[in-house]
Amino acid sequence: MMKLTRILVATDFGEAADVALRYGRELARNFGATLDVLHVADNVFAHAVGAEGFVAAYPAIQADIEEAARARLNQLVCDEDRAVLGAKTVIRVSPTPAMAIVDYAREANVDLIVIGTHGRGAMAHLLMGSVAERVVRTAPCPVLTVRHPEHEFVLPDALMTVAKA
Repeated sequence: MMKLTRILVATDFGEAADVALRYGRELARNFGATLDVLHVADNVFAHAVGAEGFVAAYPAIQADIEEAARARLNQLVCDEDRAVLGAKTVIRVSPTPAMAIVDYAREANVDLIVIGTHGRGAMAHLLMGSVAERVVRTAPCPVLTVRHPEHEFVLPDALMTVAKA
């Protein structure tokens, strides 16, 4: 039997990530697992080298990026998530989101990663790559990728009540 005690949902605040969060919540409820919701904020210092080779100081910009991400995460994770699922929000700063997600999953002993994918075409994928694909290839645990629009396995609460009646 599969045992899930800790589920990680990685979010970039897009529609696919919102769907992944719905799946993560439902899985956490069904398995009695805790839920970690992670956002990887871009590291502006990694892109701060000017043409002359000097590094510009952007601490205020970085702080603003992290604070905005913290506020968005707190909007996504409600009090019920915290009370029922032991949900917590996590922000990591990195120029490589896939590596940050995998590193966090390893450090936190995550049993499952749930991540949204945009389902881009072959050419866009070839040019840009895919965070979800890199996570799948390097994660220390299983990864559930969720595409938007998705097959409706997770029903809204109102529909579940009607379906049970």
